[in-house]
Amino acid sequence: VQLQASGGGLVQAGGSLRLSCAASGRTFSTQAMGWFRQSPGKEREFVASICWRGRDTYYDDAVKGRFTISRDNAKNTVYLQMNNLKPEDTAVYYCAARYPGRTDVADKGLEYTYWGQGTQVTVSS
Repeated sequence: VQLQASGGGLVQAGGSLRLSCAASGRTFSTQAMGWFRQSPGKEREFVASICWRGRDTYYDDAVKGRFTISRDNAKNTVYLQMNNLKPEDTAVYYCAARYPGRTDVADKGLEYTYWGQGTQVTVSS
């Protein structure tokens, strides 16, 4: 499984961005997916996760109510809609996939097997 994240950029505080993550292979619909982020000098942190069918989602408190994770299994793609962005959201954002058959949401990096290359999100004040 290969993951390709895109959609990052520079945006003013209060603005919006939508990240996409395209997955290769035939197992996407059997895998829960997640988004993580990492800022300079900080550890990687969990952002959001979505189960295999998209019915169950889970968010970090810092983004709850502002970010929305979704997926389109027909397109092998997971999305992260980010609204009301804040300067503290500035980070490299990574998408991740759990091992095929691991269908439930998860908030720990160790629970994910495949990782994308990251896309930079910069929010100016």
